[in-house]
Formats: sequence, C-alpha cells, structure tokens
Amino acid sequence: MALLSINDPARARETTYTGPALLGLGFRPFYLLAAAFAAVSVPAWLASYYGFVTAPAIGLAWHMHEMVFGFVVAVVVGFLYTAARNWTGLWTPRGAHLGALAALWIAGRAAMLWAPAPLAALVDLAFLPLAAWPLYRVMRRADNRRNLFLVGLLGLLALANAAFHASAAGLLGMSAVRPIHAAIMIVVVIEAAIGGRVIPHFTANSVPGTAPVINPRLDRLALALAALAALAWIGAAPALVGVPLSLAAAAAQAWRLAGWKPMCTLRQPLLWVLHLSYAWIPAGFVLLALAQAGLAPLSAAVHVLAVGALGGLIVGMITRTALGHTGRPLKAGGSETAMYLMIQLGVLARLGAALATGSLREPLLLTAGALWSATFLLYAAVYAPRLFAARPDGREG
Repeated sequence: MALLSINDPARARETTYTGPALLGLGFRPFYLLAAAFAAVSVPAWLASYYGFVTAPAIGLAWHMHEMVFGFVVAVVVGFLYTAARNWTGLWTPRGAHLGALAALWIAGRAAMLWAPAPLAALVDLAFLPLAAWPLYRVMRRADNRRNLFLVGLLGLLALANAAFHASAAGLLGMSAVRPIHAAIMIVVVIEAAIGGRVIPHFTANSVPGTAPVINPRLDRLALALAALAALAWIGAAPALVGVPLSLAAAAAQAWRLAGWKPMCTLRQPLLWVLHLSYAWIPAGFVLLALAQAGLAPLSAAVHVLAVGALGGLIVGMITRTALGHTGRPLKAGGSETAMYLMIQLGVLARLGAALATGSLREPLLLTAGALWSATFLLYAAVYAPRLFAARPDGREG
C-alpha cells in the first residue's frame, strides 16, 4: 500500500542524516509533544476549574491560550515542516535546529505556567516567528508560491498571540479571548485549505472507483466565505451581517464535503475520520450563526470547531502522516480506530455540555475531558516508540 504523500510529489535531494531519529523530520518531536501536552493539560485545567488543585496560573485564559498556541500550533508546525519537505524536496529544520525549536516550544509552555507575565509573553511569542522563518526560506528557494500563503497564516497566528498577551497585560482595550477566537478561525481556514487538497486525494487513491469532485471555484468561494464569516464574528459585526455570512460559509463547506464522497469511506477509518471531522466545520458555522442570532451559546460553536474540527482532523492527520513517514502501511489498527471514536464522542459530549443546563452539564464536561485526554494519551503510548525509532526501511523521515 502506498505511503503518504501529503501533496505535491517530492523532488527529493537526498542527504545523509545521522542524528537522532526523533529529530529527523518536523512531525516527530512536535506530534509527540503536542499529544503529551494535550493529554495532561485538559485534566490539569479541569482539576483547577473544579478546585481539586490550587493553581492560579491554570485559569480559563491559560486553558484557551494553551490549547491553541501550545497544542494546535505544535501540530501545525510539525505538519508544515513535513509537508514542505515533500512539496519542495528541500530540508526543513532537523537535527539541532529542530531540537532547538522543540525546546523553545517547551520553554513557552513552562513560562506560561511559572514565569512572570512579561517573560512568559517574550518566550511564548518567540516560537512562531522562529518556526515560520525556515519554512518561508524553503518555500522561496523552491519558488513554491502556491503554499506561501501558509507562512502568512502562521504570521497571522503570531499576531493573534501578540494581541492575546497585550490584552492580558491591559495594553489593548479588548478581551484576551477575542485573539484566541481569531486564532481558532485562522487554523480552521488552514485546515479547510489543506483539507480540500488532501481529503479528496486520499479518498480517490484508497477507494477504487470513487471520483471525488474537486471544484476549484467552489474551493475558493468556500475559503473566502469562511474568512469573511470569521472576520465578521471576530470584528463583532451586526448579526444582520454575521449570521448570513456564517450560514453561507456552512453551506459552501458542506457542499464541498459532499462532493468528496464521504459515504464511500465508511469501511476505512483513516478516511472516515477526516471526512467526519471536516463535517464539524460547517456544523460549527451553523452554530456560530445561531450564537450571533442569540439562539445558541457561543461555547457550543467554539468547541465544535476547536474539539470537533481541529481536534478530529489533528488526530486523523497525526496518525496518518506518522504511519506513512515512519515507513508503515496506511492502515488503521485498533488503537487508531479507538482514537477516532473517542475524539468524536468527546466532541458530542462537549457540545452536550455547552447546550445542557442543570445537573447534566458537569458529567458531560468531565466525560468530554476524559475522552480528549484518553485519545492523546493513547496516541503518545502507541506512537512514541515509532517516533523515536528510525524507519525500518532505512529511508528518511
């Protein structure tokens, strides 16, 4: 069975790498760090929220910030480093350079817990620009203009992170939550852009006779509407503007997904997890429209996008890319299927907690947290030996 090619065929320039396997390519350290962090940070937040531990630093702002600028950003950087190696045939950071970036990411997580706020901001803010720069250099050297916009989106994430820290310090007259919501929508746009390339491609390659519909005009429309709906929401536009834009974005994303033939993937967990997780994007925009109209809690929309779309697609991609780039067949085993089921059940529980009133909310919230943590704990347990080990076929990756 063919192994993963994230996008364009690699124009490989073989060089010898003799360092630790864990630092051989971006996905290895960052997927493992992200999974381990996801597994422990949500239980830590819930323990603080319910008063089981006294941890003033672990508040709501920490939880929201670290899920996006800690967990999600690590996965995005690891994925893009790995993808850019395929797209350009040029090396993204590896060895000592990659190790230094991973250490900086770890320092950022530690600083957000224990350092004074100005120092925490300085350390945390350093990561994204230093991670984006080598990606930009590789894209420019290869004249890979098609994917340069992804570097720009990393830059927008860095600006959103700066706005969070400035707001938390009282330097901006806005809630610190708004930049985090902006960052979530930036990542949704990243996933919509990449998902539109890889999900139909994976489906066509893995399900014989399937012909997913790829409509470039619809793709551009769907991405534009998603960006406009996000801007309207983040910019606090009137509901008369935000609601129709969110509904239009939902319709375009659903239409796009329907053309990728999701019902043909039901027997292949590596595929259905991507289709099902992508479906949370239009669902999230519908809930966002309802929230802007005052008909649903905003938390429902935010968590459907953050846990369902971001979390689900992350689990689907960090298993798939790790299998392919560690030289293993692209086939989900029992562990992968369990991860996929748990993350989907987790988003249902979190949505239920957002919509519930009375005594149902707390058990649903705890269930969602437990399922999230178990998903990424299982990933770390199963994939850590693979990520630390060299490929059995001796190839790079």
